Amino acid sequence: MHPPHPARPAPARTALRILLLLAALLTVAAPPAAHAAGAAAPFKVLGLYSGTWDAAHIDFEKEANDWLPRQAAANGFTYTASNDWNLLADGGVNAYQVVLFLDDLPQSAAQRAGFERYMRSGGAWMGFHVSAFTTDAASWPWYHDQFLGSGTFRSNTWGPTAATLKVEDRTHPSTVNLPATFTSSVSEWYSWSNDLRNNPDITVLASVDPSSFPLGTDPDQSWYSGYYPILWTNTKYRMLYANFGHNAMNYATNTRTSSTFASATQNRFLLDGLKWLGGAGTTTPPDDTLSETSWYTLTNAGNGTCVDARAAATANGTAVQQYTCNGTQAQQFRLAATDSGYRRIGVRPSPQQVIDVTDVSGADDAPLQLWSYTGGQNQQWLPVKEAAGRYHFTARHSGKCLTAAATATAGTQLTQRTCDGSAAQSFTATAA
Repeated sequence: MHPPHPARPAPARTALRILLLLAALLTVAAPPAAHAAGAAAPFKVLGLYSGTWDAAHIDFEKEANDWLPRQAAANGFTYTASNDWNLLADGGVNAYQVVLFLDDLPQSAAQRAGFERYMRSGGAWMGFHVSAFTTDAASWPWYHDQFLGSGTFRSNTWGPTAATLKVEDRTHPSTVNLPATFTSSVSEWYSWSNDLRNNPDITVLASVDPSSFPLGTDPDQSWYSGYYPILWTNTKYRMLYANFGHNAMNYATNTRTSSTFASATQNRFLLDGLKWLGGAGTTTPPDDTLSETSWYTLTNAGNGTCVDARAAATANGTAVQQYTCNGTQAQQFRLAATDSGYRRIGVRPSPQQVIDVTDVSGADDAPLQLWSYTGGQNQQWLPVKEAAGRYHFTARHSGKCLTAAATATAGTQLTQRTCDGSAAQSFTATAA
């Protein structure tokens, strides 16, 4: 027996059903969480990797999967690493605002179709080095010829070396805080069959500066002249490509001999680029309002103590500690510029003696000391102004923050720790 036919809906109910149907259709067609309106911070980054091709690429992937979570904690995003490329095929990638290709690219037809769908629907992407490698661009023309624009692999430098890069576009959010030229980290460098300058959709952000030539250590695999793009974006998509991502290796012992994250300026591109991709703006640019000639006391917001040279000493190895604020010269520091916004923090009785991370350590809780300035990256600090007018100071070599203790115990040695936004890492700079 058939159920009775429902009564004909009134006009208002008909309109409501139409609205509900439209809402359902819009939900099905919604873009990835990446750029849905009102996406909440922190944004989510997915790093895809394979870990199966070339020890140098595998080592970069391992290093990136160590560096990125630490930067995520300090810069307002979350990071998930996965070797499941089928997240592209099954829609799992839609839960992330940004996807990274660390050491490979999609291989199956379903993975490739899923990635293209993700990008065309408003997703964001950053690829490194081998993610653009192909000897057959026609095998995936949308990706190699249209999206990346680079075409087929043409040549590479060998061995891996640093390069001087010329920033061609300093208006893009990923490069706005970069100098006109900078030294990259060490990498093998690729070139391709297509000239990106002839592609109206591509904006080259940085290229090899001619001062780098010859680039490479093997005379038969070096570049002696020419135009080589290193960083670029396709203006039709929210994307960035970076040519670097190949560490120097001792292949016999499978030991890393360089770090992709050794260049603080290159790291700024990465972080500013990730924040742009994730819709969070850029990193706070270096603060340039602190005088280079004035002396400052640095008072910790968490416990009220001042940064102090223990026993007013100035010898190499003197502990940099927290101590009751007393206005002495042992608590007065000058922040002299080095480059790219970084400062060396010299103590007033002997300004050549600067705050130094002991043994160039990259570890959490590495102690701080005074040491004669030699230009080391462990002796340079980036002052970043906070909303309340205070500062946190990040070490150039590690990206970690100058940190006081949780309590006000006088004489506790200061350390570096992963930046976490806490009051223990926040300091008021007061002119002495």
